[in-house]
Amino acid sequence: MNFIIFIVALLVIFILAYIVSNGKKKIKVRPILVMVALQLAFAFLLLNTEFGLFIIRGISSIFDHLLAFAAEGINFVFGGLANEGTFPFFMNVLLPIVFVSALIGIAQYIKLLPLIIRFLGLLLSRINGLGKLESFNGVASAIFGQSEVFISVKKLLPNIPEHRLYTMCTSAMSTVSASILGAYMTMIDPKYVVTALVLNLFGGFIIANIINPYEVTPEEDRIETLEERKQSFFEMLGEYILDGFKVAIIVGAMLIGFVALIGMVNGIFEGAFGITFQVALGYVFAPFAFLVGIPASEVIQAGTIMATKLLTNEFVAMIDLGNIASSLSDRTVGIISVFLVSFANFSSIGIISGAVKGLHEEKGNIVAKFGIKLLYGATLVSLLTAAITGIMLG
Repeated sequence: MNFIIFIVALLVIFILAYIVSNGKKKIKVRPILVMVALQLAFAFLLLNTEFGLFIIRGISSIFDHLLAFAAEGINFVFGGLANEGTFPFFMNVLLPIVFVSALIGIAQYIKLLPLIIRFLGLLLSRINGLGKLESFNGVASAIFGQSEVFISVKKLLPNIPEHRLYTMCTSAMSTVSASILGAYMTMIDPKYVVTALVLNLFGGFIIANIINPYEVTPEEDRIETLEERKQSFFEMLGEYILDGFKVAIIVGAMLIGFVALIGMVNGIFEGAFGITFQVALGYVFAPFAFLVGIPASEVIQAGTIMATKLLTNEFVAMIDLGNIASSLSDRTVGIISVFLVSFANFSSIGIISGAVKGLHEEKGNIVAKFGIKLLYGATLVSLLTAAITGIMLG
């Protein structure tokens, strides 16, 4: 039964992508099938094998140590503010982003990250049917995040056509930045964070190949990234530390606003209709929850969290999942978890278009124009990742 639901899910997701495709006759089936097969292989490896478990434990252990090191700095500055036995979200989940951001800066400074990005980008371009630039951008998005990644291709922005820009933005919205992986791992099982990170990278290319198919000529397929201004080590370190702190503050501010607004809307909705707004949305998303393999008895709760993520952000939804996880099956928690690990939400439209506009106003306006279609595609990527995970969880 699970296998039948999985096949139906794939068909529905691909049909939903095909409906809005701007080049139905240009769709290349072979790269799509190859990447779906790779998604299945990686999902099986990470979720169902001892080797995958070893990888997950290794990555999780690294982040456990990083969070412990981050706690030393946080306790030095904020020690004594928290009550004994409490879990202050800002200090324990968001502030470690500062330390991880500093490590990313160091890896960038010693030229380790550019080497990894170019190698993986070249590898992916051989199988995804897209150009080297799109492949490079997809890997870079998973490290730098949806806004910072465009700085690295600033020189090329004026000449990037709309169709290639859409694919690049889809990758940016479908993945998450490495600096916040540790924060996610304090809220959901690390194995689902790592699995989603890998599957979303391929998923972004799969959906883009259907919604936005095109050919790239060898003349067009060049990578000319922005050479960063030469900085001293400590100047760079200070910049990345401050950038990490800005991310933590921004996420914290958005959580305050979104959680408060949801509380108010839920109160108004419940007073008027006898049901909260989130539960109402749960009914709307319930068919999609069932489609990706969530048991029928839990689709309303799962749909509610999926809708919350789309309307607000993944942090709000992860908090909600944590509150009800004990009442859900392990299968449902796993499927929802991977769905949540992406930037696919309405606020990301403004973040990405704003980031591009800050570098090139005309291109930023183009991104804003296809913003809803961008969110549509990135949400299909999350559904595809959830469906792949669902069939692997048995």
